[in-house]
Amino acid sequence: MTLASTGKTFETAEDTEGDEAPIDVEAISSQTNSVLGLEMGTTTREAMDRQLPTIAGHLNRLLREDLGAGYDSEVRQLLREGTRLVDLTNRRTTQTPTFGTYLYLRDVALLTRRLLWVYAERNGLDAP
Repeated sequence: MTLASTGKTFETAEDTEGDEAPIDVEAISSQTNSVLGLEMGTTTREAMDRQLPTIAGHLNRLLREDLGAGYDSEVRQLLREGTRLVDLTNRRTTQTPTFGTYLYLRDVALLTRRLLWVYAERNGLDAP
């Protein structure tokens, strides 16, 4: 996947790996459902912190897939947003208020779900 350079170097959550297994649409869909089911009033910070690496990893993995950004401006926009979210300088830290972490986790899960839908559609798979 080629994106226009912003002139800014990004650190991502995971290093790019070669020869990865196919994306598990059901597992990612289940994980995003779990994250989006979390309620702010009943969810602990620790629960959010446990979910974050996994869901960010799924997003990062989808960002490395060929999702048709070369000819689809909406996909390009989703990829830009995803790249911004997984950039380590934008990640939440222990100093981030719980509500900020909650919103970030939901943003990552929602974008992951949108990219998963694009991935499934592009590869002729059942919609997540």
